[in-house]
Amino acid sequence: DATLNQAKKIAPEIDFAMPTTKGGLRNDIAKGDITVSNVFELMPFENELVLFTLKGEDVLKLINYIAVSGGQPVASIKLTISAKTPKNIIINGKAFDINQSYKVLTSDYIASGGDDAQGFATPIAKKVLGLKVRDALLNEVAEINANGKKVNAKLDGRITAD
Repeated sequence: DATLNQAKKIAPEIDFAMPTTKGGLRNDIAKGDITVSNVFELMPFENELVLFTLKGEDVLKLINYIAVSGGQPVASIKLTISAKTPKNIIINGKAFDINQSYKVLTSDYIASGGDDAQGFATPIAKKVLGLKVRDALLNEVAEINANGKKVNAKLDGRITAD
């Protein structure tokens, strides 16, 4: 959510995000104050955020990857995984339509097939946002703190299994 929030300041048309994979997050952040060091330990890589415009069939490849792998860190997409197959796919509040193109935020690592991710090989368009995943996380934490709030991470059922 943090990367999506920050990237939407640059590209508000983003439909959904998969900015990293489960394997890309290297550490947990414990309850309490979040430091710059914590974020560097979580995301030690120099991964750039990239916005892709993908055909529906390529988005489906990505969604299938998410389902087969048992779920991935995503924002603005909901789905149910049943026998490693995606069902009830909702993107940006609307039912998935394979005939539509979508604006998908990810990292350069994932887009190049990192962690065996699928769907980015033949994009309609690609735009490097000039924002690293880690910097988006740092910016989000700083904004939340500046507003006198606390980061509140909780599961919300965006990916469920039946």
